[in-house]
Amino acid sequence: MLTVYGIKTCDTVRKALKWLDARGKTYAFVDLRADGLDVPTCRRWVDALGWESVLNRRSTTWRNLPESDKESLDAARAVHLLVANPTLVKRPVFEEKAFILIGFGEDVRTRLS
Repeated sequence: MLTVYGIKTCDTVRKALKWLDARGKTYAFVDLRADGLDVPTCRRWVDALGWESVLNRRSTTWRNLPESDKESLDAARAVHLLVANPTLVKRPVFEEKAFILIGFGEDVRTRLS
């Protein structure tokens, strides 16, 4: 089954869920703000896509972090930072056994069709 991770107030997440609903796709939704993010899930994403793809450096959360948290990032530090601040995750994240996708661009919609 498809799992969609995001924040219910995020416009892109809402657009993605509406798109899935319009196509009759079955999915489970995980609200990262309400439900949090666990280490195994975050590691799976980082291992599959790279921490640079998972971490949203344009977010308000990122801008409000102390410089010490932003310096010398690597995969392990990024996982720790993402788990502690799940709103740093680029959204939405789509996960199924066969794939992990981030964002809602044309390439992602094609893979989900």
